[in-house]
Amino acid sequence: MLKSVDVLMVGVGGQGTILASKVLAAAARAAGYDIKVSEIHGMAQRGGSVVTQVRLGEKVYSPLISEGEADVILAFEELEALRWLAYLKPGGTLIINNQQIYPVPVLAGAAEYPQNIIAQIRARGVKVQVLQALDQAIACGNGKAANVVLLGALAQKLPIEEKIWRDALAATVPPRFLEVNNAAFGAGFKS
Repeated sequence: MLKSVDVLMVGVGGQGTILASKVLAAAARAAGYDIKVSEIHGMAQRGGSVVTQVRLGEKVYSPLISEGEADVILAFEELEALRWLAYLKPGGTLIINNQQIYPVPVLAGAAEYPQNIIAQIRARGVKVQVLQALDQAIACGNGKAANVVLLGALAQKLPIEEKIWRDALAATVPPRFLEVNNAAFGAGFKS
């Protein structure tokens, strides 16, 4: 029997959250899982939140993950990790990109970006894996592949063979970006 896994991907517009969820869905489907995906991306083009819920298992009946039920949160940005932390189940894993992207209220001077977010999360006893995904993606040839660095780190936590992940990546990413994305996936996978 395939163990069910609930993954919440959170980021802001332009970080590739939806592309990452498509790769995960394709890999999970190829590995024989039933899968459901739900996307929320209001105001994404203005730097707003983008949230994708991906549930996989032997049989999945709903695409929605309830608060406190996510096995893994893949956070593309620090503030989004803090914002969605209540969805992580006790003992779950938070994989977080240490990138900070200031939302409009912070840029306008109407609010302050919270300080020491990762330390705040760790103080709550949450198991956290911090990646410098943007820097790793730049080292691979393109900063836009930070989402795939994070996906590589997620791949280590799921029972899906690396070849299946690579095939799903090749089927989802435009061919001209495949080499960079394969390198980014490998960098995250080794993290």
